Amino acid sequence: MALNQVQAAVGAELPLRPNPTDAISYEDLYARWEQGNWSAMELDFTQDARQWQEDWSAFDRTAALWNYGLFFWGEDAVADNLSPYIDAAPLEEQKYFLATQQVDEVRHAIFFARFMHEVCGIGDGSVGSGLEAVRPDLTWGFRQIFDRLDVQADELRKDRSRPMLARAVTLYHVIVEATLAQPGQHFITSYLDARDTLPAFRAGMHNIARDEQRHIGFGVKLLSDLQREDPECRPAVADLLREVIPWTAAVLIPPGWDERYLTTFGYTKEEIGIEGQQSFETKMRSAGMPIEELPGPPVMPLDLTPEEQTRRGYDLVRFGVLGEKTGPPSREPEAIELLMDTVRRQVNPAHGFSRPVTLQWDFTDAAPWHVRIDNGSSAAAQGAAPDADLTLRCRYEDWVDIVGGRLDPRRAVLTRRLKPKGNPRTLLALPRIFPR
Repeated sequence: MALNQVQAAVGAELPLRPNPTDAISYEDLYARWEQGNWSAMELDFTQDARQWQEDWSAFDRTAALWNYGLFFWGEDAVADNLSPYIDAAPLEEQKYFLATQQVDEVRHAIFFARFMHEVCGIGDGSVGSGLEAVRPDLTWGFRQIFDRLDVQADELRKDRSRPMLARAVTLYHVIVEATLAQPGQHFITSYLDARDTLPAFRAGMHNIARDEQRHIGFGVKLLSDLQREDPECRPAVADLLREVIPWTAAVLIPPGWDERYLTTFGYTKEEIGIEGQQSFETKMRSAGMPIEELPGPPVMPLDLTPEEQTRRGYDLVRFGVLGEKTGPPSREPEAIELLMDTVRRQVNPAHGFSRPVTLQWDFTDAAPWHVRIDNGSSAAAQGAAPDADLTLRCRYEDWVDIVGGRLDPRRAVLTRRLKPKGNPRTLLALPRIFPR
């Protein structure tokens, strides 16, 4: 749909501004696919297999296999989930490009299956056996993201609306491809180039990176078009991002938090995370949806740099607030302060209160905290608030699980693990204050 047609369709209620994607056409993206075709079956892994055994240390092979296994599983998963995107795309040109992307993702999966078997000795040569072999290495955050991708595909099959498609494109093209995969590809190709090793695998990874760059460009353009055609796309995307972004901090946590899985190749998880954060913000801005303009509570701390946001995310995982529950959460003062600062940042600016409101957390096994909401801002502080409008009594660990998405607050209330007391109007407003 041309820019002037979009303007006529949405009227003055949704002012349009030029986006970088306006300079790219779907026809051009398709032409780039034809020009960039390559074969996963023609790559000769003979030299790679020799170098893998003779030149790579045992630990480097272990560390690389952990990372490559995530990519292998991811390529197969996205190939399986693209069909409903094709069905939901409004334009034929969009459908055609998505069909080429599905071919690309299958080729990537075949490439990884071949490498894992012929070079690394993983599986019996079939894709299924290779996938089963790498399944135990999938991180908690990775499983959360890709399980959500399966659910999103099912939702899109039932609802082909533009807002639902915008959610799906955001998850697939912006989160999976631009925020997670692209920095990971850069990480892999950089150390392979620096070491001048695994020539066939390195060539395939460079080909995959070019394919993914084209896919991301398409996704950003499609998201830009969708959000200008239907204003409901913005809140739909914001809701999706608030759900999945906390998981991204737990995707690249190496086994046993052993940093050598990444530093052996010259990178840290923070460096890769920062690149992903910067990529995410750039893609959302290019789609005409800067994260600071999305409705509802901020999808991430807007006053922090990408470096600070990345460290914050890893700290939340390290303290047991986000990620897989493997034991009691940390009770270090820094951990509790970070938890309650996260709570106050989740307050919806459009909470609807015309006066200041104070929420009190009366922990049965830790010092109390309170959050004061005033005129669109909020502040968290340790200690009891004498004028609290609502007091939430619970164990500290249960509140951590609620913030981390592991315990439904409604279930916590029903089971008396969370006991609210105070102003009934404030209690009824909690879902509006903390939309999930």
